[in-house]
Amino acid sequence: MLERGATYEALKAGFRWDLPERLNMAEQVCDGWAARAPERLALIDLSDGVRRDWNYGALRELSLRVQAALMARGVVHGDRVGVLLSQSPLCAAAHIAAWRMGAISVPLFKLFRHDALASRVGDSGAQVIVTDAEGEGMLSGLDVKALRAEDLPEATEAGAAQTGPEDPAVLIYTSGTTGSPKGALHGHRVLTGHLPGVEISHDLLGAPGDVLWTPADWAWIGGLFDVLMPGLALGVPVVAARMGRFDVASCQQIIAEAGVRNVFFPPTALRMLKAEGARISGLRSVASGGEPLGAEMLAWGQESLGVTINEFYGQTECNMVASSCAHLFSPKPGCLGRAVPGFDVAVIDAAGRKTGDEGDIAVRRGAASMMLGYWNKPAETDEKFRGDWMLTGDRGVIEEGFIRFVGREDDVITSAGYRIGPAEIEDCLLTHPAVATVGVVGKPDPLRTELVKAYVVVKPGHTCAAEDLQAWVKERLASYSYPREIAFLEALPMTVTGKVIRKDLKAMAMAEVAG
Repeated sequence: MLERGATYEALKAGFRWDLPERLNMAEQVCDGWAARAPERLALIDLSDGVRRDWNYGALRELSLRVQAALMARGVVHGDRVGVLLSQSPLCAAAHIAAWRMGAISVPLFKLFRHDALASRVGDSGAQVIVTDAEGEGMLSGLDVKALRAEDLPEATEAGAAQTGPEDPAVLIYTSGTTGSPKGALHGHRVLTGHLPGVEISHDLLGAPGDVLWTPADWAWIGGLFDVLMPGLALGVPVVAARMGRFDVASCQQIIAEAGVRNVFFPPTALRMLKAEGARISGLRSVASGGEPLGAEMLAWGQESLGVTINEFYGQTECNMVASSCAHLFSPKPGCLGRAVPGFDVAVIDAAGRKTGDEGDIAVRRGAASMMLGYWNKPAETDEKFRGDWMLTGDRGVIEEGFIRFVGREDDVITSAGYRIGPAEIEDCLLTHPAVATVGVVGKPDPLRTELVKAYVVVKPGHTCAAEDLQAWVKERLASYSYPREIAFLEALPMTVTGKVIRKDLKAMAMAEVAG
């Protein structure tokens, strides 16, 4: 854990990765605690509507039962094991079991449809999927074996495989926002790589009384490695609570019932809370990542949640690389935070040199949370790097050590000589009382190269005109960056993690030009 009482500068200067020759995540998140303090609270399970507390000893026993079942089905070191489960003790145990035996876990999302599951199962080569009755039905037609809780034998004692930091442990597929999903393969060092960023984003997580939860599904890196596994590794109880769809009342009930003090809220969840005027008391920290938040959202967090929302930044390929931390320094609205100790995050030019201007946000090789590579895609892996730097695919600038996100490299709008990031315009429009969600893209224009086009979903019971929204942006941003065209839609194309799929909106804009 990071040193309490140290300044950000001291933490950054003195940080060194602790990656021993032998490293297995099952020992980090479960077996070590089960040996030292088996009665210590690990999980608060609300997944079936009734609270059940799980200590580390019970979690280890469940994972040993899963491991025995996997071995009985022929799973060996290096095999891929799918985990098709929502937040639950079995979900955690399945990953732990796979890691302990040296297999590679593959998290799968319950909201996937057949083709999405088939592509990931087929690409990974997983032969066994740990799931439940609902998930077993979803696997119909796939050449895999389903392993359910009802199939688990008695626990058989087993030690952890002789794995090291670079040995493969987990294969996490990207959300496919900018192309076909790719499997990011991570080694056993990936959890260690997440810990400093998770601690910082929660104002030094691990204080007495901390209890951690997120509405984000554990099938994604944000749920699995920003919350579940770091919480278990740090000895912070983690709440397992299924939410088919996020709703404010259920969120407030979960937080109250489990005594949650630390939450990772995706930006979409925060916007829903804000839209409904929700207030939550008793929180010590709130972290958010995935999209930049604006000054108004930060101010709302102070008023309605009682905390400063800490924004963090990363991606499936290399996560938790930058973060805000109100405990260590004041946030800078519009920025994603500062580089987490252990990470060299820079903005580089086309030659791979650091630049003070706008450029590509990149992370230097050697960070513990950086992927080993894309699964069976060496060419795509090579394209992800520029010299010693891993490209995030995002554009930005660094201002006094803070990273300001401009936009995806392929999302930046070039209009009349200006380079315009869509995120800032989206954030501005979201402050309008009638706007529920919005996506902004560049539309080809013969005069300006591109013009700014906004696709807007209006809140139920509200109306607004395009001219009103244009004036709203003109008054708050720059005159050249307001959306010259606005279209109103019933819904926006979204990934399963709640991010607007700008490439689909871009395709709509292109079709308008072609038509």
